[in-house]
Amino acid sequence: MLTLFNQNPKANRRKLIQAAGTGLLGVSLPKILAAQESNFSDAPSPTAKNVIFMHLFGGPSQLETFDMKPDAPSDIRGPFKPTPCKTDGLLVCEHLPNIAKITDKVTVVKTMTHDFNDHSGAGHYVQTGHRWHVPIGGGFNVTPQDWPAIGSVAKYFDQQRGLINEAPTYAVVPNALGRLQQKGDIARPGETAGWLGGAFAPVVTSIEKKSETDNPFWRECSDAELQFSIRGLKPQEGMTVNRFATRAQLLDQINKQQQQLRQLDRSRLFDRYRSRALELVLSDKARLAFDVTQESDAMRDQYGRHLYGQSALVARRLIEAGTRFVTVQYDCVDGYSWDSHRNSDDVKEHLLPTFDQAFAALVNDLDERGLLDETLIVAMGEMGRTPKANSTWGRNHWSTLFPAVLAGGGVKRGFVFGETDKHAGYATAHPVSPEDMAATIFTALGINPSWQILDSIGRPHQLTPGKPVQELFI
Repeated sequence: MLTLFNQNPKANRRKLIQAAGTGLLGVSLPKILAAQESNFSDAPSPTAKNVIFMHLFGGPSQLETFDMKPDAPSDIRGPFKPTPCKTDGLLVCEHLPNIAKITDKVTVVKTMTHDFNDHSGAGHYVQTGHRWHVPIGGGFNVTPQDWPAIGSVAKYFDQQRGLINEAPTYAVVPNALGRLQQKGDIARPGETAGWLGGAFAPVVTSIEKKSETDNPFWRECSDAELQFSIRGLKPQEGMTVNRFATRAQLLDQINKQQQQLRQLDRSRLFDRYRSRALELVLSDKARLAFDVTQESDAMRDQYGRHLYGQSALVARRLIEAGTRFVTVQYDCVDGYSWDSHRNSDDVKEHLLPTFDQAFAALVNDLDERGLLDETLIVAMGEMGRTPKANSTWGRNHWSTLFPAVLAGGGVKRGFVFGETDKHAGYATAHPVSPEDMAATIFTALGINPSWQILDSIGRPHQLTPGKPVQELFI
């Protein structure tokens, strides 16, 4: 048996070059390279086919959501009370009544933790499983050196397996994170393909707000507003997936004649961008998935007519159409929102009710359609809030402890993971890092966290050093 590859990337590259020069007894270099990239023998058994990542940007308070401390001193326990739920040992906020009714379908992780106490960097951290290269206070916006999002990595391995979906593999709704903040001149990191390249970027929809002070997450939106148009997508008249596929077949025949390593590298790069083009043209099935008006009035009411509820409904429609990873961004439109420094009024009046309605509706809807077992839902912010509140009942940044709520995709039902101290300030058992959560999501999708991806100059990078939290799974 002829051994072509070992664990040394430099040796592998050297053998590839030798193979390119010699022809390797008639075996083409594309086939060798394909064999190297298609070795998934150590893939974990997937428990989920799809992921919906509900990112609550700004940092929801653990004390006002899923880790209430009613016996703590008055300046810590907060103004809200627990409400009865279906899970022993879990105290859910009274302003999350719909979620309280379905805690027997979810797992709550109380002990998410990291030390990057900054919104942009923390948002990058929880969406990629890697610390941001920009130091705290050093910037706010996307950079080319950002790590690829978990959704981009899922897309990368789908392409390695030769899968091109009718629907976009990875999508972000309702907007790129930061687009609705202030004047729309902020582009927060974490959801992009980063250094992995544009071929693995998400399809991102675009929803406008009425004015600089408008917040569509907190009000009923009209059908005219809810177009969920795909940013940058303007297909040519008459161009269909079938026509693109025909051209792709012709290009494949040409590419088979390329034998030089330099030519192959260009071919591989073009193949990735061609896949992107095929995805963006979209079938009718995928195009209709973005049309939330196709749903019944009753279903739309169940999710809530606000932007967050309708975005969650679009996420379910995308999953049905074949999308593998959807990020639903709850943006910080007014500059605060979940970043509740000022008070807890918005938390009570807007933030908790809209999240409660949308999340519970999504879980119930997927469950009733038989899709929950194959769809992993992860809802979390990028940080928590300080145990001690200020005089107006606002709380400051606290990345040391915050919760995550998971449902479906093989995770346990009615389960609480991790323990915290009496003031919900620190984990006392089973801390979970963003690296660990990323590894957990990868594992659920059948992706080994120890696998490597190559950057633009061919350097390998491990997906994440985190360890999957196996205790969360059935």
